[in-house]
Amino acid sequence: MKYVKVNGLQVAKELYDFVNEEALPGTGLVKEGFWRGFEKLVTDLSHMNKVLLKQREELQAAIHAWHKENKNNTFEEYKSFLEEIGYLLPEPEDFDIEVEGVDDEVAIQAGPQLVVPVNNARYAINAANARWVSLYDALYGTDAISEENGAQKGREYNPDRGDKVVQFARRFLDESFPLSNGSHSDAVLYAIRDGELSVSLKEGSKASLRRVEQFAGYGGNPDAPSCVLLKNNGLHVELQMDRDDFIGRRDLAGVKDMLVEAALSVIMDCEDSVAAVDAEDKVEVYRNWLGLMRGNLSASFVKNGKEVERRLNPDRIYISPDGQQFSLPGRSLMFVRNVGHLMTIDAVLDTYGHEIHEGILDGVLTSLIAKHSLDGNALYRNSHKGSVYIVKPKMHGPDEAAFANRLFGRIEDLLQLERNTLKIGLMDEERRTSINLRACIKEVKERVVFINTGFLDRTGDEIHTSMEAGPMLPKEEMKKAQWLKAYEASNVAAGLASGFDGRAQIGKGMWAMPDRMKDMLDQKISHVKAGASTAWVPSPTAAALHALHYHQVDVRTIQKEIKKDTHVYRDFILQIPVEQREFDLELIQRELDNNAQGILGYVVRWVEQGIGCSKVPDIHHVGLMEDRATLRISSQHMANWLRHGICSDEQVLETMKKMAKVVDEQNASDPFYRRMSDDYDQSLAFQAALDLVFKGHEQPNGYTEPILHKRRLEAKQRYAAIKP
Repeated sequence: MKYVKVNGLQVAKELYDFVNEEALPGTGLVKEGFWRGFEKLVTDLSHMNKVLLKQREELQAAIHAWHKENKNNTFEEYKSFLEEIGYLLPEPEDFDIEVEGVDDEVAIQAGPQLVVPVNNARYAINAANARWVSLYDALYGTDAISEENGAQKGREYNPDRGDKVVQFARRFLDESFPLSNGSHSDAVLYAIRDGELSVSLKEGSKASLRRVEQFAGYGGNPDAPSCVLLKNNGLHVELQMDRDDFIGRRDLAGVKDMLVEAALSVIMDCEDSVAAVDAEDKVEVYRNWLGLMRGNLSASFVKNGKEVERRLNPDRIYISPDGQQFSLPGRSLMFVRNVGHLMTIDAVLDTYGHEIHEGILDGVLTSLIAKHSLDGNALYRNSHKGSVYIVKPKMHGPDEAAFANRLFGRIEDLLQLERNTLKIGLMDEERRTSINLRACIKEVKERVVFINTGFLDRTGDEIHTSMEAGPMLPKEEMKKAQWLKAYEASNVAAGLASGFDGRAQIGKGMWAMPDRMKDMLDQKISHVKAGASTAWVPSPTAAALHALHYHQVDVRTIQKEIKKDTHVYRDFILQIPVEQREFDLELIQRELDNNAQGILGYVVRWVEQGIGCSKVPDIHHVGLMEDRATLRISSQHMANWLRHGICSDEQVLETMKKMAKVVDEQNASDPFYRRMSDDYDQSLAFQAALDLVFKGHEQPNGYTEPILHKRRLEAKQRYAAIKP
């Protein structure tokens, strides 16, 4: 890698050129001053970052030692020990967050949130455009609509299936936007009369909305509008009319489609769903983020034999009930997820020739890039309140939250931004954060806009933290364990106790099965009923369908009830999910098969192809959206069972080899796939998978990144060397 010496730093030339030629121009910042300030920021904060990582190691070592020496401990003894070592901290006195300048999509509205790898331009644009999604398309193309009674999907449009879609959508309208009389199914005309919506029904009567305030606007001629805009629980729905359209001419009222306001916000991810290990990869990440912030990112691809180009959608224009023109955002509000405090990267070397912390690099450059949107140097403005939204993952406890707060302040000074312009999304996915969540929130109370749970990472950390306590429950049983239920409930309660309602988001985790939308419609409403104002979805289609839940349930009403509950969850969260019973041999092998197949299916794409997130078939061939969190829980679970003799090294190795053949077959149609089972010893992916399990105990907090990065760099070097 070629470096450019910049004061005391060495910056990879590719990154240096990108910053100087693409990211800096238009920000009002001078190149020399930026690099001088960046060097000082790195110098001042790197030591503090290292101290915090050392504290993680010391606490984990103390917990390991305590469990080894106290096999018959009581819960109170365990809890006292955690307090003595500074792991479990006193609850802070009551406080409310003091954040200002938060956009309505975060502070007030409740709805789905997409997470997407920002290094994939097409996915990123689709996600940003998922603010408005066709409900008809989302229903027609998924199992949300049954294929029974002649309603199968096929290459040609199936009118019977289309009728089922329309019936579903009309039921949704009746439930969320009921008429004063009759049903939307009987509507033959939607029109605007004296500033209100008038609906003509097929038997000749007229109806209005039962709640007239739900009529939000329209487009076109009021006597025969091209669209009607409705609003419920803060979310919009747009009925689109066109009697000449293929669908519209089959509809009594000429409705050709129904758009739902879906993903209010989207997380453009630089972290778990991205495989970025060097300057080349990081520039790709930053360049796409720059395109999103400047509004000029595009992606071309071939669909049905035709080249298609995707760009960001413009805002949507309507006429209000009183006849005034207004607009609504055409795009989701964009967050950017930086990496955590752990990893370093050789894209920049410090004055001693050491790699700098990747989280510092991400913080500075993603904020620099976002300055284009703040300053109006963009086609579209991301935040109308003048904020930059950064999700900061994998922080352990309030000291690390305080460090992120200090880092953000230094970045603001470097970029000449007002204090607290940079808002923080606090991921609650580490055990030391969960049990000290309100203390963590307090450290960032002037910039926090988001807390979110994550089952997979949180469980991975749960296993690693208590690795020496005993063998863990099987993964499926872990989902029903007391600590997990308490963790999910505590997250909402802590946010509401800290004044999040009406100021910030409280989120829930991902629906990982993008092909099972019927199950999602049945189950994911639980996130809304639990008081979450947002929850993660894997696709625009899923966002459209999950949006229906926010029409069914008023989150703010739920939150008011939860605030009355004074339940304390800490003791329940600290219950370790160890298993006392003797494991059945068949259960052990089944669990190993499941874990091994999941690990290999994800790792082989990460290491060999640099794919950080994709739909990976599980052991039952069900496609799951996988990222590093999945890997963390599976590898730590196997490492834990190895540690306690539930399985042997030989059994794990044989299981890995068996499952490598399964994964190879599952990927047989991929022309870029490199088989593992042809030569286990030479397969970098297979060796990475073994490292994750056999070296799982020694990995910092059970993270997979150190091993993945090392093996991916080896793969890039190997394949670069054999290119013609």
